Amino acid sequence: MDEKTKELIALGASVTAHCQPCVKYHLGLARSLGVSEELIQEAIEIGQMVERGAGSAMRDFLVEQSCKSVAEECCCSSGGCCDTTSAESSCKCK
Repeated sequence: MDEKTKELIALGASVTAHCQPCVKYHLGLARSLGVSEELIQEAIEIGQMVERGAGSAMRDFLVEQSCKSVAEECCCSSGGCCDTTSAESSCKCK
């Protein structure tokens, strides 16, 4: 794999990891290697796309995991930690 490709991958990974110093470093290195701004932008967009997908999957996973523990503790119908009568209820255990 050539150095330009490695830097584009590192840039996308840095975006996904929310590492601002890493983004600055790999952005600078990619530019110094002569990577076009179009390819740099594409790597950034791919990193953002992966980040959104991972974030969405993690939110779904956390809801599933928390509802399992909530359902075991209060079964949602008994109020308490998962009071479904509240206007702010966001329980998805049912």
